[in-house]
Amino acid sequence: MGVRLIIAVTDGDWFETLRHKPNLSEVNFWAPSAASFKALRPGELFLFKLHSPRNFIVGGGVFAYASQMPVSLAWQAFGEANGAASLGEVRSRVARYRRQDPADRSDFQIGCRILTQPFFLEERDWLPMPSSWQPNIVQFKTYDTAEVEGAALWDSVSARMTDSAASGMSEEAARFGTPQLIRPRLGQGAFRVLVTDSYERRCAITREKTLPALEAAHIRPYAEGGEHVAANGLLLRRDIHSLFDSGYVTVTPDLRFEVSRRIREEFQNGRHYYELHGAPIHAPEDLSRRPDPAALRWHNDNLFLA
Repeated sequence: MGVRLIIAVTDGDWFETLRHKPNLSEVNFWAPSAASFKALRPGELFLFKLHSPRNFIVGGGVFAYASQMPVSLAWQAFGEANGAASLGEVRSRVARYRRQDPADRSDFQIGCRILTQPFFLEERDWLPMPSSWQPNIVQFKTYDTAEVEGAALWDSVSARMTDSAASGMSEEAARFGTPQLIRPRLGQGAFRVLVTDSYERRCAITREKTLPALEAAHIRPYAEGGEHVAANGLLLRRDIHSLFDSGYVTVTPDLRFEVSRRIREEFQNGRHYYELHGAPIHAPEDLSRRPDPAALRWHNDNLFLA
């Protein structure tokens, strides 16, 4: 098997909204249903086409991650990178596809396909569809570079990427000659969703599972050289996240929650937090997503108010 690509049918309003936004680092290509998505590996190409009769590939991105989440969380994570100006606009578009009453205010689940390094081609560079594409395809079709049609598609995209000044993937474009995985550069939204899922949507300290109360915390802040990766994240209840960023609590490299004496000294309070002092955190089972000991050590040494 080579490198896979998919061509997915895009919402026209989504495309028109995003194609004029400069410097996008990530977008949420949402689906109105919450069905799982396993067609691509992280680092493979996700291309999108317009609805008929405009049967052209008009852009794409590097597939980073897929999840299902309430539409409100998708808005909180990606904002206008959902291809809409407001949460209400996203809701109305999703409701239209789901054939729901527009007045339905339930926080329904949607499918999210998170793309990094997105690109939107100028109209002169739009690609015609491969001959195997059928008009009755309503979601997507998968191609493989180990096959003739998939290899031709890769080459066509490569040529457009090399020539197009609109590309957000200039570093990768030079390497497109040989089909290969491309490292997704995760943004803040993808980081939030990945960390939320890694901790099974529960606070690492308290096991709280009310999603609106949970936030993805960077262990080493992005501004201080931390990355948007799962190993640099913790899912924390909002109040604990605030204390973590302020240095009043930390997590040690052996994955134990530690509370600074400064809470008691400065606020004459904090009994609830001290009850959790020394407790092991609930870390992801996936070792690649567990907190990085080096990042935790950095937080202990540089932010924690011992």
